[in-house]
Amino acid sequence: MRVSVIGGGTITDEQRERAMAVGRELGRRNHTVVCGGRGGTMEAVCEGAKAEGGETIGILPSSQRSEANPYVDVAIATGLGHARNAMVPLNGDAVIALTGGPGTLTEIGFALIYGRPVVGLETHDVPEIEGVETAARAIDAVERAVSD
Repeated sequence: MRVSVIGGGTITDEQRERAMAVGRELGRRNHTVVCGGRGGTMEAVCEGAKAEGGETIGILPSSQRSEANPYVDVAIATGLGHARNAMVPLNGDAVIALTGGPGTLTEIGFALIYGRPVVGLETHDVPEIEGVETAARAIDAVERAVSD
């Protein structure tokens, strides 16, 4: 199963550890991580997945595959800038949303438009929009994302 993991490009040490834990859990369960392919949450989740032998896909905003973080197995250059945010959730069977800014919020929106299950772990709280299930720990987020 492919699981898209979304979150901020600039994160704290605590947020990095949370993203790495999500990646480790996905890798341990042999799920493929799909992400934006660059730094912050994206690099941490890929690093965690690779530590457990998992596969990673990075969908980059630029036209340069070389801009992918070192833990990306398959780099996809789009040249689309922020418009690539639509492609990250589209290429996962489920989405785990971590802490992030407006880009993460757009990816949550696209995930819901595409009918992907979304599990939030310390992410945006938008009570007016239904469809984001919340989790308290990385293992809970992964279990909920892959349960369908």
